[in-house]
Amino acid sequence: MRMKRRHVASMDEVRITREGEYAVIEFADWWRITDMEIWDEEARDLLGPAYIEFGSDDMGEFRFIAVQGRMDCRFGRKDAKPLVKFSWQSSDEMDEASGRGWAVIEGSGELKGRIFFHQGDDSAFTATRGDSKATSARRAPRPI
Repeated sequence: MRMKRRHVASMDEVRITREGEYAVIEFADWWRITDMEIWDEEARDLLGPAYIEFGSDDMGEFRFIAVQGRMDCRFGRKDAKPLVKFSWQSSDEMDEASGRGWAVIEGSGELKGRIFFHQGDDSAFTATRGDSKATSARRAPRPI
């Protein structure tokens, strides 16, 4: 099932998050996952370019390896850096999967974080902000 694209906030739509910060606007975008600690590029991009996307509605989505998930996000700051913490649900090769994760926006503009599978693997990841899903050379899922 294809996930619905969420609205990305503009500067006019900034709102204060639950933690009293403006961090949501700093994350709200489509980010291309460019590196993962335990999966190489071929595995990471199995179903098309790996990505993580944050909406302005405290929700998001991601896709890497054979996992496509929906996130429930909380935005704030840690050590003066924009921070997001999230829980997620997904299907992983037709099995239900869930977990949690976090990410910060570094001074370089890169998104760096870690994603955890409940009772399973976890991996650090790095992502760069993309122009949009359409302009990021999305590929159709490969036949399995």
